[in-house]
Amino acid sequence: QVQLVESGGGLVQAGGSLRLSCAASGRTFSSNVMGWFRQAPGKEREFVAGTRSGSSKSYADPVKGRFTISRDNAKNTVYLQMNSLKLEDTAVYYCAAGFGLTIATMSMAKKYDYWGQGTQVTVSS
Repeated sequence: QVQLVESGGGLVQAGGSLRLSCAASGRTFSSNVMGWFRQAPGKEREFVAGTRSGSSKSYADPVKGRFTISRDNAKNTVYLQMNSLKLEDTAVYYCAAGFGLTIATMSMAKKYDYWGQGTQVTVSS
């Protein structure tokens, strides 16, 4: 079992930055694949970024060059640094954990086993 708690969401102006955190507890963190997803009102949940226990990382095209995912295995925490935020980044952001995912499957929400409760990110003009 893995418990995930996100934090760091809030209201920010376009062009600003936020850093989301996801604290994990339970099953060995370092062996997880950790991902960030988001869901805007009226839209499906979409992949944002993911990282495996090593250095493998994957990003969705809309956030490449602006968002950075990182993990601190000693703190059982994964981060999402979001820079140059745009209005269209407004969504609820979810942290997720899975096992055995590959770079090819990291973007697939159904492959993840555990989810956090979500944190709201609102970008204003």
